Amino acid sequence: MTNRVVFITGASSGIGRAAALEFARAGYAVCGVARRAERLESLRAEIAALPSPRGDFMAVAGDVRDSAQVEAAVAQTIERFGRLDVLVANAGVGHHGTVVDGEWNHLAAVLRTNIDGALHSIRAAVPAMRERGGGRILIISSVVAGVHTPFTATYAASKAFVSSLAGSLRLELEDEHITVTDVLVGRTLTEFNQNRLGASGDNQGGLPTLSADEVALALVNAAERKRRHVIMTLFDRLVLAGGALAPGLMARLAKRQYKPAASE
Repeated sequence: MTNRVVFITGASSGIGRAAALEFARAGYAVCGVARRAERLESLRAEIAALPSPRGDFMAVAGDVRDSAQVEAAVAQTIERFGRLDVLVANAGVGHHGTVVDGEWNHLAAVLRTNIDGALHSIRAAVPAMRERGGGRILIISSVVAGVHTPFTATYAASKAFVSSLAGSLRLELEDEHITVTDVLVGRTLTEFNQNRLGASGDNQGGLPTLSADEVALALVNAAERKRRHVIMTLFDRLVLAGGALAPGLMARLAKRQYKPAASE
């Protein structure tokens, strides 16, 4: 058991929800932030039903695209639990379609959620970690950060941004004993594909898929062990290696995989 506190964005579904449950099982007090308040209430009930010992849970309805809302959520976390040790910058949205013809409001939503949301969360959480003399930041990225991916280019570019950010931020904060982990997630069985913006149609099948629970367990492990990178599977490592060593081939494979089944 632990008295540490974790702040998780995008906690209403998918990896964020699974992470809230797994951190609570590990004894962390959890602040879960998401726009869908009713989903957070459901999560609260699920955590309350976990066998003891378990961590406490606080739900905060908020939008990571709004820096003031994220700062207020961190302040509520400190008021409730007295500290903040771990940030899981998880909130994100996908996009399926082309850069040129996709609706601008869809592209903007991806960039504001995936990039601005991560920045807002980090900038709000780090001052609280400094007061404790250290902390952990886990940034949820994707294996597509290292691959050119036609028809999901905006999403991939947003993840390339946060992975680059993780590497630089790690060096900026190392003297303050705040570690940064770049979590490069592969295909995971969640609502993500159904909820992404842009063209209809799912990705082509046949690729290895993880459960959100498997990713959540890896996040708790990374927080405990101060890992610099998390890559879940051998297949994910091969994707990243292919993106570095044979980018043209990987891009063509990705084009076949992600080509929309319907026009935008």
